[in-house]
Amino acid sequence: MAGRDELTSYQYRQMRARILRASDVCIMCGHAASDAVDHIVPVARGGARRDPGNLAPIHGVDGCPTCGRKCNNDKGDKLLSEVKRLQTSVDWYAGPQ
Repeated sequence: MAGRDELTSYQYRQMRARILRASDVCIMCGHAASDAVDHIVPVARGGARRDPGNLAPIHGVDGCPTCGRKCNNDKGDKLLSEVKRLQTSVDWYAGPQ
């Protein structure tokens, strides 16, 4: 299974659920209530597709309920260093940057 089809696979849904249970703080805006996960290093840039260490919480299509940002859309296939991330008073996300 390749491409977007794998996003509906049981294994992917289970991995996404585990990541969101561990933290729902978005890697883009730093606010809680993320409902999706995204690749930290995009697959198009050489990131591992199924590595849980390359996935992090992000706000999906509905956007962030706190700031309204469309985080996943804003990130696209860019590296985190290439997008403007919100600076909050606390660095909620302590994963790879």
